Amino acid sequence: FPCFSAIEDFKEKIKPYSKNLETDGRPNVDLSGEEIASLAKDFDVLVGPAHAFTPYTAIYAYHSSLTDCYGDLTDYVSFVELGLSADSDYADKIQELHRLTFLTNSDCHSPHPVRLAREFNRFEVNDATFDEIKKAILRIGGNKPVLNVGLPPQEGKYNESACISCYTHYSLEEAIRRRWKCSCGKRIKKGVRDRVEERANFREPEHPDHRPPYLHLIPLAEIITKAVGQHTPFTKTVTRRWEELISAFENEITILIDADINDITRTTTPAIAEAIQAFREKKVCIIPGGGGKYGTIELPEEKVLTVSLGPQDHQTNLLDY
Repeated sequence: FPCFSAIEDFKEKIKPYSKNLETDGRPNVDLSGEEIASLAKDFDVLVGPAHAFTPYTAIYAYHSSLTDCYGDLTDYVSFVELGLSADSDYADKIQELHRLTFLTNSDCHSPHPVRLAREFNRFEVNDATFDEIKKAILRIGGNKPVLNVGLPPQEGKYNESACISCYTHYSLEEAIRRRWKCSCGKRIKKGVRDRVEERANFREPEHPDHRPPYLHLIPLAEIITKAVGQHTPFTKTVTRRWEELISAFENEITILIDADINDITRTTTPAIAEAIQAFREKKVCIIPGGGGKYGTIELPEEKVLTVSLGPQDHQTNLLDY
């Protein structure tokens, strides 16, 4: 949206089609994707599907293609927001998405640091204005996205197909054979990974030339949680250790990517410093999420399946991207 007044005007337009517009963070609107895009276009609003692969409310949960959703206004769609359970490697297996800009925007479900800014984008712009960001998303005038940052998709709540009650994971073939019913009697929810494979045009991702790098980051509080032997990132111990690092280095990105590990070691406990180093060396293990349960991380000495966070490289600073 170009301004807050445009948001209010747009809300007035769609209010007759929604019963929970003022009471729900994700209101239901009884309009097609094409109708919503048409109204948005009148207000100079950029349009694109958010959480594109999430099994409950996303475009690919209900539609087989962009055209199936947006009809004659498909060409007006300029971006796709990937959601926590997908990244550029997932989405670039689908050919129709190649022309679109990928966004990684974390929706904040709580004010706790482990939820804030889990995902973000870096743009090359001349100023922090709507017009400049719009040009970056449209990739015109020299403006462009230069980096996507987000969780490893395995950490997402719907990465693999799994039961929504007992969280038993299933392959796509097994889930189909069981008619999407778990042995416990509850429903198996199709995972993002399997939905992507169903829609994929390529066995391996084929990135267009305009696609920027994708940097996988795990929230600092989750790393601290494992390092200090806690079961949740919301404990006082984790919060205290998180605050002492933030006080010294100002933000999580500096701590996870930029700061000298020796400086981190002097600031916090050896276990936390070693865990941060393990993350940097891509040695953190991930147990994939599914069925509505987040994936979990484990440190290297804990014997679990290792999931790669990406190829090893010589990047030592966020500015290297």
